[in-house]
Amino acid sequence: MSSNSYINLAIFASGKGSNAQEIITRFKGHPKIRVALIVSNKPEAGVLGIAQGEGIDALLIERERFLKGDGYVPVLKKKGIDWIILAGFLWKVPASLIQAYPGRIINIHPALLPNYGGKGMYGHFVHEAVIKAGETESGITIHFVDEHYDHGQTIFQATCAVEPGDTPDTLAGKIHILEHRHYPEVIERLISQ
Repeated sequence: MSSNSYINLAIFASGKGSNAQEIITRFKGHPKIRVALIVSNKPEAGVLGIAQGEGIDALLIERERFLKGDGYVPVLKKKGIDWIILAGFLWKVPASLIQAYPGRIINIHPALLPNYGGKGMYGHFVHEAVIKAGETESGITIHFVDEHYDHGQTIFQATCAVEPGDTPDTLAGKIHILEHRHYPEVIERLISQ
């Protein structure tokens, strides 16, 4: 545990940041856990505006240094980061970061892994594939991150029905509800163990 006896989280996100916002809200005023840093790879990402509005430090990362350099590990360590939470972060996590945070990087995926995971399987692409395959069920998977896309040990899954007439957009809406309901809770449970 880092300074002030807080467990410090860094949320990595590439987009609007709706999951990041739910996590921030969950830990606002928490006695032991706090969101200490928002990390993004896109200068236009909505999550950076959330960080600013919430008074949380933000870090904009550059591809070459992240993937082939030090993975920003020295920056994260200096900030006292204990856990890394991926919330719609679209780059593969480099080995340098996985080695620096073994068993302390978690991700949420908008499908029931091991199905519909891997490179290029995110957001809309996942929901399209699920519907095209004629699945009657989809959901979320919260898992530890390892060296492979969407591969680490599963922590938690929740399901929803895929109904006739569902589109990628309507399915995405159902998945977002599951993500927002479960991700902050699972993070808290896991870190508090």
